[in-house]
Amino acid sequence: MKLKLALHWRILIGMALGVLMGLILSNFDWGKGFVQDWIKPFGKIFINALKLIAIPLILAALIKGVSDLKDISKLSKMGGRTIGIYLTTTIMAVSIGLFLVNLIKPGSSISESTRTEMVSNYSQSTETYKETAKQQKEAGPLKPLEDLVTDNIFASATSNRNMLQVIFFAIFFGIGLILIPEETGRTVKHFFDGFNEVILKMVDLIMLAAPYGVFALLAAIVVEAPSADLFKALGWYSTTVVIGLLVMIAIYTLLVFIFTKRTPRFFINGISPAQLLAFSTSSSAATLPVTMERVTEHLGVEEEAASFVLPIGATINMDGTSLYQAVAAVFIAQAFGMDLDFSTQLGIIATATLASIGSAAVPGAGMVMLVGVMGYAGIPEAGLALIFAVDRPLDMLRTSVNVTGDGAVSMLVAKSVGKLGEPHVKNWDDNYPLNKVE
Repeated sequence: MKLKLALHWRILIGMALGVLMGLILSNFDWGKGFVQDWIKPFGKIFINALKLIAIPLILAALIKGVSDLKDISKLSKMGGRTIGIYLTTTIMAVSIGLFLVNLIKPGSSISESTRTEMVSNYSQSTETYKETAKQQKEAGPLKPLEDLVTDNIFASATSNRNMLQVIFFAIFFGIGLILIPEETGRTVKHFFDGFNEVILKMVDLIMLAAPYGVFALLAAIVVEAPSADLFKALGWYSTTVVIGLLVMIAIYTLLVFIFTKRTPRFFINGISPAQLLAFSTSSSAATLPVTMERVTEHLGVEEEAASFVLPIGATINMDGTSLYQAVAAVFIAQAFGMDLDFSTQLGIIATATLASIGSAAVPGAGMVMLVGVMGYAGIPEAGLALIFAVDRPLDMLRTSVNVTGDGAVSMLVAKSVGKLGEPHVKNWDDNYPLNKVE
């Protein structure tokens, strides 16, 4: 019987073998050249494949996600509050991520000699960044708002640096698709639904090559900058992301407690099975049926509210992913010795927030969206190699946070529209029959 390892195990094995290969070959005079000429190109191919589908993925997922709202006039109070709360929590998540990564500075633990070597290996990328940063500094205060609306979407779609323009167009297009008669827009809607499925399948195919891409990228990183402080920095980066995710869960439980008077124990007990499934699958979409059951049966959200809020959440609520993208982008910039100014970090908040709407609820999509966030800030995409080693376990954790956010927001919206009742199933201690604060 042939044993088939799960993808995340193969990625971890590829990472370990890449580090081992780099450490071994770095002891030979010819080792660095061999890795750069015969191994590193496969890593570049993998990164290029991620960049290749970043814009198509955002276009497809965003247009599908917005058009799935069906009818703007029917959204009324529930729809406005749902989208408003989701966007608010996403902005909070990105802001928390930026605060923590600037406070802890995980990338700053890399020594100056290692940083200098890394910059020299990717000098072309860093020079491009410096030129972009210079242009942003010389621009007026409303330049980011002006740049949001492009005069040529096809030109914008040719560069990952114009991600905000592509996102704006996709949302605008999706709204237009909603506003025309359903019969008229059915063909276009079906096209983008199918287009989205094709792009998601391409993500699956690219992720199958992830173990080999990680192997090549990490082997190159090790021989080009063989320093233990890289791995120390990676540990601090992981710690920063985990702290941010725990803070987001604390915020969810606090919001539930303040606005619904349900205790943290009640909320965590109710949503924990969905959290565990999200952790094991790394997919909000795959967890949706369980999330729906836990929210309606165990948290007291009426089905009318849950069936509206949760599917939208699986599409646009990616708080954990947004927080991770902010931390990852700034961490990689710190690793390369780049100082991101305040305006650039505000742009990261906007880009990560809007890109989260287009993040597919499947494993690996967050890494593709990160390419767009890094492209906006001019951060070398080669830095993805630094975080790929720990991306899978962090992906599992941030998906759990995404699902927790879905459950919390469904309770908040249900409470605001009078759709929050008592749970149908009691799964807590009899001493706490309602487990809520009056």
